[in-house]
Amino acid sequence: MIIGSHVKMKAPDYFTGAVQEALSYRADALMLYTGAPQNTRRTDTARMKIEEGQEMLRKAGIPLSHVIVHAPYIINPANRTDAATASFAVEFLYREIQRTAALGAELLVLHPGSWTVTDPETGIRSAAESLNRLGDYPEPVTVCLETMAGKGTELGSSFEELAQILEKLNHPGHYGICLDTCHIHDAGYNVTDFDAVLDEFERVIGMDHLKVIHLNDSKNVRGARKDRHANIGKGEIGFDALYRIAHNARTAHLVRILETPYIKEQAPYGIEIDMLRSGVYEEERLSF
Repeated sequence: MIIGSHVKMKAPDYFTGAVQEALSYRADALMLYTGAPQNTRRTDTARMKIEEGQEMLRKAGIPLSHVIVHAPYIINPANRTDAATASFAVEFLYREIQRTAALGAELLVLHPGSWTVTDPETGIRSAAESLNRLGDYPEPVTVCLETMAGKGTELGSSFEELAQILEKLNHPGHYGICLDTCHIHDAGYNVTDFDAVLDEFERVIGMDHLKVIHLNDSKNVRGARKDRHANIGKGEIGFDALYRIAHNARTAHLVRILETPYIKEQAPYGIEIDMLRSGVYEEERLSF
């Protein structure tokens, strides 16, 4: 099992601080944003202590392929309300691809976007058109469209919608899928039978497209379409199902990333990783 969590990357330590946080959880993977997900302000990569962080990973025996980058929420490739919005999505996404490559990471997770005032079919077409404007970019980075819960007008709550986007791409080798357990549970998939979910994924999209897993419990009942993450074992999916997903042999080569909530302003990731490794759930350890 390759597992880590979302970690912070901020001044003054930047990448070295992110790596140190992951190591403090005894993780062998990590996910980060290259800047705040809600805005466009970005620190020059030359200041981000990248080489030092890479050396820390090397000494810990963690390959750079276990570093996942998440694109900011403000990128909406499916939005076609105006030309400026569409151009912004493409230009900012490409800058994030470049920043991902500068870190030495290979996977950039992206929300497929929301169709806002149009319709799902237009949103799917618009998302593909936006991604096609990136062209055959040279960076060795795979953009991973994330499965979504289906709240509001967001795309990606079904494997079929994601498959339709992928089918319209001119350079499909640049793209993959990130599967989020909370999101697909909230979208209606039965994640307690994860092999059946993978069978459906294989039928609709193809397992070769699955690149990374977000491992999260959900505060909502199955099919609620709300997207509210819960700590491992404290939600509607439950520890046993998430433990089976964490150790599923068909996806053993993929990184699992925890995005569970802080508890009393403290990160739970070290405890959650330990319980998922051992298979022993101790709820009191998440009480703080």
